[in-house]
Amino acid sequence: MNLADAIDDDGLFAEIRAALLKHRVLFLRDQNISRAGHVAFARRFGELEDHPVAGSDPEYPGLVRIYKNPDQPNDRYENAWHSDATWREAPQFGAVLRCVECPPVGGDTMWANMVLAYENLPDHIKVQIADLRARHSIEASFGAAMPIEKRLALKTQFPDAEHPVVRTHPETDERVLFVDAFTTHFTNYHTPGRVRFGQDANPGASDLLRYLVSQAYIPEYQVRWRWKPNSIAIWDNRSTQHYAVMDYPPCHRKMERAGIIGDKPY
Repeated sequence: MNLADAIDDDGLFAEIRAALLKHRVLFLRDQNISRAGHVAFARRFGELEDHPVAGSDPEYPGLVRIYKNPDQPNDRYENAWHSDATWREAPQFGAVLRCVECPPVGGDTMWANMVLAYENLPDHIKVQIADLRARHSIEASFGAAMPIEKRLALKTQFPDAEHPVVRTHPETDERVLFVDAFTTHFTNYHTPGRVRFGQDANPGASDLLRYLVSQAYIPEYQVRWRWKPNSIAIWDNRSTQHYAVMDYPPCHRKMERAGIIGDKPY
């Protein structure tokens, strides 16, 4: 399959979209697609958004360059399990990521199926989290290494967002466990049904959040992709988390990503 053909072929694009909803992540090798084609294909899913820290290619708005060089400090933004931009009121629908250059060894990306993660939770945990909501923050991740003035400015530009802990996939109606590395705390945990005394709140909420976030770490929910130049991954950000393995320094790793604007979770 050539993704460039799907830019103008409605039938082929419909097949790709259906496969994405079914499998959550799609992988393709040997995709000789231009940057303009990359952007045009991704736009078939919806409008694209810039990255708040990395920005986007000035010649191709919406195409984010994720370039890692041997002399570049390890910012450690990518090697954590997360869904993209959950700190937005409307996190991303998904993304199309293309490998430009990769190290000879390492630099893989992993994805976790958060529908399966929810399905396999014990029933009493599902009951406990059914109505919980949680706060997601850019400050706790991208802002952490910034001077306080820049960090506060970043948070002013991108305020925290509150989302359900269990979201509903808007196209498949599946339940999705929706907490990740951007999640800081529950916003409605402290109720009489959960907290006998004030000191119950912090350990109870913290332990539960840590347990839920750790579900993405379970290998049986994961797939791991070995990159090669001109390989492409397309993923549904609403039902997955991903993790860029930072095991390749000091080597070059150059990726280009088009992130698609999504809807407010419910």
